[in-house]
Amino acid sequence: MPVSESLGGWTHVYSGKVRDLYVPTDSMTDDDSWTGDPFLTAPAVLVVASDRVSAFDHVLEPGIPGKGELLTELSLWWFSQLSTVPNHLDHDATGVPEVPAPFVGRSMLVRPLDMFPVECVVRGYLTGSGWKEYRQSQTVCGIPLPAGLQDGDRLPEPLYTPAWKAPMGEHDENISYERTVELVGEVVAEQLRTLSLDIFAQASAIAAARGVILADTKFEFGADRETGIVTLGDEVLTSDSSRFWDAHAYAAGGPDRLASFDKQIVRDWLSANWDGDIEPPTLPSEIVEKTAGRYRELITRLTTGV
Repeated sequence: MPVSESLGGWTHVYSGKVRDLYVPTDSMTDDDSWTGDPFLTAPAVLVVASDRVSAFDHVLEPGIPGKGELLTELSLWWFSQLSTVPNHLDHDATGVPEVPAPFVGRSMLVRPLDMFPVECVVRGYLTGSGWKEYRQSQTVCGIPLPAGLQDGDRLPEPLYTPAWKAPMGEHDENISYERTVELVGEVVAEQLRTLSLDIFAQASAIAAARGVILADTKFEFGADRETGIVTLGDEVLTSDSSRFWDAHAYAAGGPDRLASFDKQIVRDWLSANWDGDIEPPTLPSEIVEKTAGRYRELITRLTTGV
């Protein structure tokens, strides 16, 4: 949908790899207070999760049917589980249009935050890009680790490895904690690290009680515009932003011990069928179907414990 298009009193103002953001059309005034930034005047933002799927900083085709609803359902469930953590959900928004019918079930009404340009990554297990780096240098994001670890091993303690959040079309970049201090200041940098590790610990315990391992995840935070409080935003602990494994398969060992409830199926297929030099290939229907099935299974596991 073009940036200028409106629907039911909401105007589309931004698209990321997976989500589209809308603000009330009436908040986009033409008077002297208008700055060109719709988020400065919007009383609320509608975050709409699409069915698009991304991997290695590319949006892939086709999307995963029903993915938008699944991501939204999971984020809302996690926000409710993490009730002591300030988040951007706006349950008391007044004077804003109703959610348009096409967005019901796949959208969240939120307060606009001043977002920090940092992805707060927490790793509890060695895998993915961390495993690749470890094999070369025995480090993860420059942090030394013990010798002899294998893909999927639990780390001695969770690692906080922030990344600079790149604009769409560019690659996110791992950064040091010191660089985070330069970007957001020492006080906020410490809050981001502490909050990320604390939320990871809470979520890991919740998942473990349901037979699921939270291997790693990323959080995004912003400052509340009224209070300045560092607030959890964006999605949280979804199959797109995290790696979840079947704890029973992990304990049993073997080639399927890292049985995943996320888009690792997509990553693995893409790694085997794409050299990264041109546009990524179209995903086969069986990969799309398997990915959707694993997303649904994760929600069932977490919300019912079965």
